[in-house]
Amino acid sequence: MIIPRVPAQHRRLLPDRRLSGPTPWVIAILMMLTLLAAAAGVGLARSANAIGSAIAGRVTVQIVTANPVTRAEQAAALRRAAAAQPFVLSARAVDREELQATLGQWFGSADGDDPVLNSLPLPALVDIDFVGANRNRQMQELRALVAAEAPGARIIPHAEWLGPVARLIGSLAWIAGGLVLLMTLASAAVVIMTARAALGTHFATIEMLHLIGATDRQITRLFQRRIAIDTAYGIALGSVVAAAILMLVGWQWAGITSGLAATASLGPTGWALLLALPLLAIALAALTARQTLLAALKKIL
Repeated sequence: MIIPRVPAQHRRLLPDRRLSGPTPWVIAILMMLTLLAAAAGVGLARSANAIGSAIAGRVTVQIVTANPVTRAEQAAALRRAAAAQPFVLSARAVDREELQATLGQWFGSADGDDPVLNSLPLPALVDIDFVGANRNRQMQELRALVAAEAPGARIIPHAEWLGPVARLIGSLAWIAGGLVLLMTLASAAVVIMTARAALGTHFATIEMLHLIGATDRQITRLFQRRIAIDTAYGIALGSVVAAAILMLVGWQWAGITSGLAATASLGPTGWALLLALPLLAIALAALTARQTLLAALKKIL
């Protein structure tokens, strides 16, 4: 059992003051940081996976022919030819209005009325999504198709410029996971020090219990219950604070609908993990306290 059952008359052998020592407060801080790091790690991992899936089989063909009529004709011909290929999932020509709207964010006008923006010689873009996983063969076939339909066009794999971003986000997710592990070890260390301090403080009581025939397991259950309850209070407090912070961040994050930030979310699995972490932390604290107490009591005898 996580919190062992101890008769009430036995529990009175130890002081029963809640949140009286530093242990619950230290555990609360560590639990809050653990949950926040876990949430950040899950969000970053999901973002990296979403970016990786989006760019794995997508390329953009950039047609830069000087004649705008020829440029438009080549883009239309390439789109039709690419859509007819078995290795292509979809082919889409990017509208000039879409390009102007994107560039307008930098020019300060996204409504298409900027004369400077309208005068720019924008290239024609065709987005192509591949089918399957044989990227080398697909790229070779696409190069042959582009050479036939739009000579001089440039093929830009999205993985070339978004791949490093996805790898960076994935590395940050691993770092967040490492922080969760370190804080878990720190919490276990706090429980170990608390258990040893409790044995030192109540050494006379332990000797008396041994004299009247109490076993190590009976004494361990007595101290384990106290440490588990104190730890559970700290974990509950830290979880409540972390939940409030995550709700506040989630409320602000809900307004982001585009860009890389929009791909970061916890999802059902992430929320299940965050809900399970406090319970796992209580179980780990109780197990750590039990093993520490049993080992220390054997040395006393």
